Amino acid sequence: MTRQLISSGSSFEAEIGYSRAVVDGDWIFVSGTTGFDYAAMTIADDLVEQTEQCLKNIAAALAQANASIEDVVRVNYVLPPGNDFSRCWPTLRRWFGEVRPAAMMIAAGLADPRMRIEIEVTARRRSAG
Repeated sequence: MTRQLISSGSSFEAEIGYSRAVVDGDWIFVSGTTGFDYAAMTIADDLVEQTEQCLKNIAAALAQANASIEDVVRVNYVLPPGNDFSRCWPTLRRWFGEVRPAAMMIAAGLADPRMRIEIEVTARRRSAG
């Protein structure tokens, strides 16, 4: 199996030296993803809007790997103020409610003070049949 690197076009990937996602066989490892709209390199101020954009960015990376949100097996959330996490729950439930991946939330500072959340996922493509 060959290793496939997936880019979102974010300037951060080239500046820091990482890929939005790495595909290794049926496994897809999506890097910590923030609420930036990578096409415009803008970010909303609102946590819920950022959460939605994070998941759109993750879904786009998974699609490039011929996978989808339904293939996510693990998700890690990072929020600077951990007590804001419950504000994200309705959005997370809409995206992951049927998938129900293993999950963890960490309260920690993020690289840019505009960032309100960062989400990392691991997915595994299901074999046909």
